[in-house]
Formats: sequence, structure tokens, C-alpha cells
Amino acid sequence: MNVETYGDSKYEYLKKKRLFLLDMDGTIYLDDILFECSIDFLNYIREIGGKYVFLTNNSSKSVKDYVKKLRSLRIDVDESNFFTSSQATSLYLTGNSKWNKIYVIGTESFKNELIQRGNNVTDEYGEDIDCLVVGFDTELTYSKLVDGCRLLFKGVDFIATNPDLVCPSSFGFVPDCGSICEVLRITTGRTPFYVGKPSRTMVDLVVSATGYSKDETIVIGDRLYTDIACGINAGVTTAVVLTGETKRKHLSNAKFVPDYVFEDIKHLYKMLVGSECSDKAANRLR
Repeated sequence: MNVETYGDSKYEYLKKKRLFLLDMDGTIYLDDILFECSIDFLNYIREIGGKYVFLTNNSSKSVKDYVKKLRSLRIDVDESNFFTSSQATSLYLTGNSKWNKIYVIGTESFKNELIQRGNNVTDEYGEDIDCLVVGFDTELTYSKLVDGCRLLFKGVDFIATNPDLVCPSSFGFVPDCGSICEVLRITTGRTPFYVGKPSRTMVDLVVSATGYSKDETIVIGDRLYTDIACGINAGVTTAVVLTGETKRKHLSNAKFVPDYVFEDIKHLYKMLVGSECSDKAANRLR
């Protein structure tokens, strides 16, 4: 299955989409390199009166961090163009008043996001902690894992931003939040409640906030078990690109089957517009 096999009716259905919920790393860029045609694709969305929102499970950075990064890649964005698993987790925690003190295994950016929403967080072990929250921690230390195990053996609630096992990089992959949680699960037997994709929550919140219908919405990403599963769970159209974690060999026995499969954003753009893009060369972060 590939972009060339779709009939005209399926092409036309895709052209009716106006709200594009996009993953980032592995979908429009990899590390600090923007994929070819990404800028033209985003310009196309604006030209048809649509909106793009980057729906990312990566909780290692704040929205401000992402705005800075994508602007450095010449992408026109503001904070309204992002909804992260950090934001979703923060909203979830704020909406549950039963936790007095939360231990966080995550980056400083993630902790600040939680604090700004009024959550009482710490990265120091204490007997008064009643919840453990884990994110994609690029500042992970062994002592954090030890503290996490101590808390889980005590029976505190266990919440995590996302189940992604790996994050794409230029040399392959690095451990993501799901891998950190697997270490804790294997050690303690405890499994977290995941707030981000594949839960439908992030899609539902963005659709509601933007005013578009679900028929006008499409989720585009590189992971079947998070991006595509999220879209399916939310009842919207889905498309996978093969520039990140998912490769063609994974599609034959996939549990979550996307509506569309594209080699990359370039192929998606060509299908929508019917011509080649102008940003031919990959753009490196400045």
C-alpha cells in the first residue's frame, strides 16, 4: 500500500481536510533537519484556510522551546500551533485534586509546565508524596529511577505522559518515556496510566478548541501505536509517514491500520497539490 495506489475518491476526501494534527520528530523533521517539502506543505494548509497543530508526545520540551525550534527552521508558528503531552498531563493533574505532592521524573521544562498549572511537584524523595509522574526525561539519572521504585513499592499513583518506547534520532533511536516506564514496570510490577497519545484526549481537546469538525480533521505521524491509534480512538482520519519509527514492513500485521500511507511529507504534498514542492533541500536548524 502506498500513495500511488489510492483512487481519485480517496484523494478528494483527503483534500477536504482543514485541521491537520501533526507529529513532529520523525514526521516533519529528524533531530535538527527539516524534511523536504515540509514548509510547502504547511503553507498549503494556511492557503486553504486550514490550521496545523503539532500534537506531540515529546514531554522533554516546553511549548516555548518548540516555538523557538520551529521558527529556527523557518516555520511560521506560535503557541496556538502546539499541544503537547506535557500540557495534557498538566491539565489532567490539575483536574484531579486528590494528589498533594507529585514526584516528577522529567526535564526542568516539564516540571515548570506542571508548576505553572498549580501542581505541587518535587524531584526529591519524601514520605508525603502520593503520585509519581514520568515524562521523556533527557536529564534522567539513576537516583531518579531509585526514587521512582521506592514510591511505586509504597503504592503511590503512577502516571506517565506517553507510551512511546523510542524517539527517532539521526543515528537511529533513543529511549523515550515508554522505555523509562518499562524499567520501572519490570522492577516493580507497576504500569502507569498514560495521558498522551494513543488516548483520544489530545485530539478531542484540540478539535474542541479550534472549532473544526472531526470530518475535517486528520492525524499525521510516524508511529502506529501512538499517532495512528490516537486518531482511530478519536474517530478521525489518519495517515502514517515512513520517515520515523514505522517502516513498510510493520504495516502488514499492524494492529492500528492508517487510512493513508505515505513515504514522506513530500509524497503527501504532491498528492494534495499535484506538483513538486519548492523547498527541495532539507533545512538544518540554525
